[in-house]
Order: sequence, then C-alpha cells, then structure tokens
Amino acid sequence: MIDDPMDRIAQALERLAPAPLPAPDFASASAFVWQTGPDRLVAVPDVSRVALKLLVGVDRSRDTLLANTRQFAQGLPANNALLWGARGMGKSSLVKAIHADVQASHPGLKIVELQREDLPSVARLLNLLRGSDDRFILFCDDLSFGQDDAHYKSLKAVLDGGIEGRPDNVVLYATSNRRHLMPRDMIENERSSGINPGEAVEEKVSLSDRFGLWLGFHPCDQDQYLDMIQGYCDAHGLKVAPDVLRAEAIEWQATRGSRSGRVAWQFFTDLAGRHGVKL
Repeated sequence: MIDDPMDRIAQALERLAPAPLPAPDFASASAFVWQTGPDRLVAVPDVSRVALKLLVGVDRSRDTLLANTRQFAQGLPANNALLWGARGMGKSSLVKAIHADVQASHPGLKIVELQREDLPSVARLLNLLRGSDDRFILFCDDLSFGQDDAHYKSLKAVLDGGIEGRPDNVVLYATSNRRHLMPRDMIENERSSGINPGEAVEEKVSLSDRFGLWLGFHPCDQDQYLDMIQGYCDAHGLKVAPDVLRAEAIEWQATRGSRSGRVAWQFFTDLAGRHGVKL
C-alpha cells in the first residue's frame, strides 16, 4: 500500500515542529524573564530593586499603582498601566518595588519581564500563563516604537487580547519616556504628510489609550533630589554632616547637568564607596 504523500508531509512537519513548551515551576521564584529561541521562562532568584519607601517624589503614582496591584493580586479587576515621563525618575524601580511589597502578602503574584524585541512572541507567552493559578505582572521596560516598527501590533494581544481575550491572571505594566510611545516629531510629520492626516498615526497613537492607567513622572526639584539622597543615607546607616552632604550632592548634579532619582543613586553609590559602606 502506497503512503499518502500528504500524510508523509504532515508527519515530517510534525517532527520539525518544536515540542510544546513545558510550564515552569512558578513556585520556584517570584520573578521570571521571558526568553525566545527557544521559548522559555527563566527564574530570577534575586531581583535588582530598591525598597518602596526609598522612592521619593512619586507619591501619587506610587499610591495609584500600589492600589491597582493590590486589587489585581486579590483577583479583583485591575488596569494595565503605562508609566511615562522623565528619565531616571524611578519608573521601572517603582514597578519592581511595588511587586515586592504586594507579593510579600500575596505569594501567588509573579512578575515576568518581557523585552520589547520579543513582543512578537507575546501570544505564546500568554498561552503559557493563561493556565496557571498564579497571577502575573507582565513588565515591559523602556517601551517605544519607531517609524516602521510593527511590534506595536503584537502589544495589542496583551492590551485587547484578540478573540481569546487577555487572560484574567495577567496585567501589563510598561514604562516609556514617551506618553504616546512614539516620538513627537514622527507624529507631527505623519500628520502633515499623510494622505489622510487624521488617520495617519491614529493606530499607533491610540495604543497608549488602551492603558487604563497613565502615570506621569516629571523631573524632580532640588529638595526632592536631596531628600532621595538623605533617604539612602538613613537606610544604609551612612552618617555625613548635613552641610557637607548638601554641597557634595549639589556639585554632583551640576556636573551631570540634571537631577533625577538615578543621579541621586549614582551620587550615593560614590558616597558610600568613599566612606567604605557596602551596599
């Protein structure tokens, strides 16, 4: 009996297809990184983050995101969140700190980091998370899109969910320096040169509208900058004369040409090193 050619082709394709991705042991860690080629979730036993109480000058965003995360951890309705604004003001630090704070009382709350370049694989990731009893914050840091970037279409699978809908146990937190996830000059250029200016960038710009929470982060003033540094000193037991600390901190930010939470931490790292304090 001669084998059906279509059967042979189907069998060959089945052999070439990758094996179904096994579900990881989510109990092994509270944080994971999604990697592709091959698809896998890699546990992160020690997450790089700062304590929530050390994040100064972001009180309103902190309280809003903390309440949203607690609702989600309790199985209640919660929104996807876009944290946008000034560089170095603690957007990604806030996401990680809030996860740690809420996870302490809700062990089933996990965080999964997804790189922007891996967005095309997000549907496979969602299918893996969908069947778990745990709840997942999908975290995409430094999210933005360029002129010919089609990755934003994959992001809609998380925000809108397609025909299956977004899994009830998944919420997306993303950070970006741009409120609309694309450069302002690109928006204006497409609006002025498009055949239909009103629709030229609507699809990309409306992507940010799909986030239920928009949390803005703005440059800090000098008092907030100094409060950040004092908070780090107090937390690590570093004693420096107030006038000396103030003078050195202001000189440091002057050489950097900016003030932010990141600059405050960089100054404190240098200060701790000079005083022999291990972090």
